[in-house]
Amino acid sequence: MAFTQRIGRFLVNRPHLINWGIGIAIVTLPLMVWLDLMAITDQSLRRQTQALDAVLDTMRSYYAQNVIARLDPDSPTVATHEYHDQDGAIPIPATMAIELGEQISSHGLNLRYRFASDYPFKGRGESSLTAEESRALAEFRAGSDRPHLFFRNEDASLFAHSLTMVTPVVMEPTCVACHNSHPQSAKTDWKVGDIRGVQSYSISQPVAVSLMSFSHLLAYMIVAGSLGVVFALHQLRLANRFKKLSEELSSNNEFLAGISMKISRYLSPQVYRSIFSGEKDAEISTERKKLTVFFSDIKDFTQTAETLQPEELTALLNEYFTEMSVIAAKHGATIDKFIGDAIVAFFGDPETLGTAEDARACVRMALEMQERLGELEQEWRARGIDRPFRARIGINTGYCNVGNFGSRERMDYTIIGAEANLAARLEAAAEPGGIVMSHETYAHVRDFVAAEPMPAMQFKGISRDVHPYAIAPGRANNLPPAEASHDGKSLTVHLDRLDAATRAKLEALLGR
Repeated sequence: MAFTQRIGRFLVNRPHLINWGIGIAIVTLPLMVWLDLMAITDQSLRRQTQALDAVLDTMRSYYAQNVIARLDPDSPTVATHEYHDQDGAIPIPATMAIELGEQISSHGLNLRYRFASDYPFKGRGESSLTAEESRALAEFRAGSDRPHLFFRNEDASLFAHSLTMVTPVVMEPTCVACHNSHPQSAKTDWKVGDIRGVQSYSISQPVAVSLMSFSHLLAYMIVAGSLGVVFALHQLRLANRFKKLSEELSSNNEFLAGISMKISRYLSPQVYRSIFSGEKDAEISTERKKLTVFFSDIKDFTQTAETLQPEELTALLNEYFTEMSVIAAKHGATIDKFIGDAIVAFFGDPETLGTAEDARACVRMALEMQERLGELEQEWRARGIDRPFRARIGINTGYCNVGNFGSRERMDYTIIGAEANLAARLEAAAEPGGIVMSHETYAHVRDFVAAEPMPAMQFKGISRDVHPYAIAPGRANNLPPAEASHDGKSLTVHLDRLDAATRAKLEALLGR
């Protein structure tokens, strides 16, 4: 196994050798087949030559002993099947064929010859035909136009192949005259063209001899197969290793996916997507952009916290943040952070629809948050909370620095600047349940929001006078009756926000 591994590593580390080996194998295969075909032809010719030599040698010896040696100048030459008992007699063709067949078969060759008939002369005894010979004789007498028939011998096995060819013996004029007049003939009404018997030629060939004819191909297959086995074993070893690595990688991916999901809970969805998609790098860098900043906190949160148990306060605060986060995600806000009971969010980075659309989306979000808080107030009071949360919201549009702040070991994606602080100052000026926005923000939303101007204010760090606009508590539910999607491909109409006359007109129009 160690040797196999070394060979496998040697081949894997040298892929050019594998390519060369495959090329050589492809080129060598036709050559090996050609050499084996030449070897098969050569062996076949050798066997045929040896068989023919043995047959001719037997015929020559038989002819010398039973024909030439028996000729006597003083006695008449007679052809008879009982030639052994008469001086000067020679064998007739049938007798010669039978005796030659016996002599050829006795040489131990892979060739056997038989002359057989179902009408033998009386002095020869009964002639037994094999099943193949009997079947061939019947077919020839039935008028078959085939000159010979082939049969696979019953003594053939997995280690030897044997085949018999049977041909008919046709009566000719001289044969008819002899047989019809001979006193020992079993049949005396022969006609020219009758089938007297058959000649069968049986040839056998050991499978081992045939296999050895493929010596080149066998050698090729042994070498190629051995190399293939070595390479396959090494590939199997590599496959097992890759399987383990794949399992480890899958486990690591699951672990990383779990960690990634946990990390996503600490980041805004937009920031999470930009980091994991590669759009932003985890390095300290900032840029100056015009953003719409949102700031909200809960009025009298400290007093409310004093009336609740810590567990109740935690559950209530988490419910509040969950509801507000859902609304923020719906409108595309980037949540910066949660500071105690406060929410800091902004529009314009890392994704933006333009300054005006960012401002409009922020105000829509603030209006929906206040509307949802009104609904939650009723639910909380029904659960026994006598001082439900009421939020104040401040919104400002202006230039801020946005990006990664902190150290190389710990950084935070956030915003800084006077305009960001102004949103917090505006929030402090709002009444519980109300919204206060800067003049620039109001300029982008005045077409769908009714707001009252407030007296000019001055704030620390802001050199100009600020002219805020307020949406008073109780009017925060003046959400727009219709809202277009960010991509402008869909429009949502809130029937509960329409006045009675507009709703009736719309229902009549849709009813058509």
